[in-house]
Amino acid sequence: MNAFQHRAAHTTRRTFLRDSFLGLGGLALSDLMTAGAAPALRDDPLSPKEPHFAPKAKNVIFLHMSGGPPHLDLFDYKPELVKRTNQACPDEIMKGKRFAFTGNSAKLLGTPHRFAQRGQSGSWVSDVLPGIASIADDLTFIKSLHSDQFNHAPAELFLYTGSPRQGRPGLGSWVTYGLGSESKNLPGFIVLVSGGVLPSGGKSLWGSGFLPSVYQGVQCRSGGDPVLYVSDPEGMDRSLRRLSLDALRDLNEMQVQELGSPETVTRIAQYEMAYRMQVAVPEVMDITRETKETIQAYGAQPGAASFANNCLLARRLVEQGVRYVQLFDWGWDFHGTGPGEDIHKGLPGRCKPMDQAVTALIRDLKSRGMLEDTLVIWSGEFGRTPFREGRTAASANLGRDHHPHCYSMFMTGAGLKPGMSYGSSDDLGFFVGENGVHFHDLQATLLKLLGFDHTKLTYKFQGRDFRLTDVHGEVVKEILA
Repeated sequence: MNAFQHRAAHTTRRTFLRDSFLGLGGLALSDLMTAGAAPALRDDPLSPKEPHFAPKAKNVIFLHMSGGPPHLDLFDYKPELVKRTNQACPDEIMKGKRFAFTGNSAKLLGTPHRFAQRGQSGSWVSDVLPGIASIADDLTFIKSLHSDQFNHAPAELFLYTGSPRQGRPGLGSWVTYGLGSESKNLPGFIVLVSGGVLPSGGKSLWGSGFLPSVYQGVQCRSGGDPVLYVSDPEGMDRSLRRLSLDALRDLNEMQVQELGSPETVTRIAQYEMAYRMQVAVPEVMDITRETKETIQAYGAQPGAASFANNCLLARRLVEQGVRYVQLFDWGWDFHGTGPGEDIHKGLPGRCKPMDQAVTALIRDLKSRGMLEDTLVIWSGEFGRTPFREGRTAASANLGRDHHPHCYSMFMTGAGLKPGMSYGSSDDLGFFVGENGVHFHDLQATLLKLLGFDHTKLTYKFQGRDFRLTDVHGEVVKEILA
C-alpha cells in the first residue's frame, strides 16, 4: 500500500476536520490527534517488491522504433501483394477506413526487398536485416498486432499507457511501481533517446501519471552529462552536499509525519537517489570500460549519442539492476517524402545501424546468461500500409502511410517460446488474418511475464482502481514457454 492509500484508509472524520482547518473542529482536535497514519519514515518506495506470482522476467529492455517501421518490408512477407503491386486497392478494403495522409483510393505496393525463411524456425525476415535474420531462432514474432490509433502521439500513448490521452502512467512506471528496483544507486526506470527528436508522445510516455512521481522514468543522455543537474553546484563538495541532504531529509520526514503525502516520500527518495547517482551514473554510462570487440560489435562510438551506444548502455544498466530500460529511436516514419524515407533505397541505410546494435545486444545478453531473466521487446507504435502513401504516390520515392490495423513486432528472452511466429495478416497485409493481438493483450502478456495478473496490478485514483490494461486485455498464452 502506498503512502496516499495508507493515509486514506486510516482517515476518520476527526482527521478530516483537523487537516481541513475547519475552525473550532481543527482547534479542538489538534491536541488529541497524531499523525499515526503516516508511513514509516525511511521506507524506500523503490525497494524490491514481490509480484503476484513467480516471474519469468525480472528486467525489461524496450526498443521502440519511433515513427512506425515498415513491417511489410521487414518481417511480413506478402507474395500476393508483390504480385499485385500498382493495382488499385479493392474498394471493400478502403471503404470506411481512415488513414493519416491517404484518401479512398490508392495503389498497392509490394516490397521491393527480398525475403527468405531464416534459421530452423523458418521465420520470414527481409534481406535488409541480416543480423536479425541470423538470430531468428531466438526471436518470438507477433505478426497480428493491432491498435485503435493511427497517428503517432495517440498510438504511442496507447501502447505505453493504455490510453491515447495524456495523464496515465507509462508501462515502465507500472513495472517499477509493482516490482521496485534491484539497484540501490540507479533509478529503477531509465529512458534513452536517439535520432535527435523526442518521440511524438513526448515525456508522457515515461511519466508516472497519477502514480507517485518516484516511479517516472529518468531520461539519461549518451553524450555529455548523463543526467542534467545531478552534479554538485559550484562551491559545494560532497561532504557539504551530504550535510545539506540530511537536513532536508529531516524536514521532509517531519512533513511526512504531519501530512502523509506520497510526494514528500518521493522527494526524500529522489534526493537520496541523486546523491548516489553522482558516483554510479558516470561509471555505468562510460562505455569505454567495455572491450574494443564489444564496442565494435554494437557499432558504438564512445562520446557520441546514438542508438548503438544506447543499446550497449541498456545492457550495462540492466546488469546494474535497473528494472526497466526504454529506448526510443526516431527516424522510422517512411512516408516517402524524401530519399531518406524511401522504402527501396532509404530503408536499408536506416536499418543497418539498428540491425547491428539490436543483434549485438541480444547476443551479448545471451552470452552473459542475462537473457534468461531479461525481456527484450522491439516494436513501433504501428506499421505501414500495403499501399503507397497518398501525398507521395506520384513521387520517385516509395512511401507507406500509417497502418494500425495489423503489423509485426518481435520479442526475445525470459518466458517466451523462441523461434516462432504468432498470428498473421491477410494475403494483402491489410487486416488480421488469424490470432489478433490487441495492444491491451500485449500489455497483459508483458505483465504476466513479470509476475503480475494484469487485472490486479491497480492504483486507486479519483475513486476508482485504474490499471494499465483499462478493462480489457487477454494474455497471449501461446507465446509463453
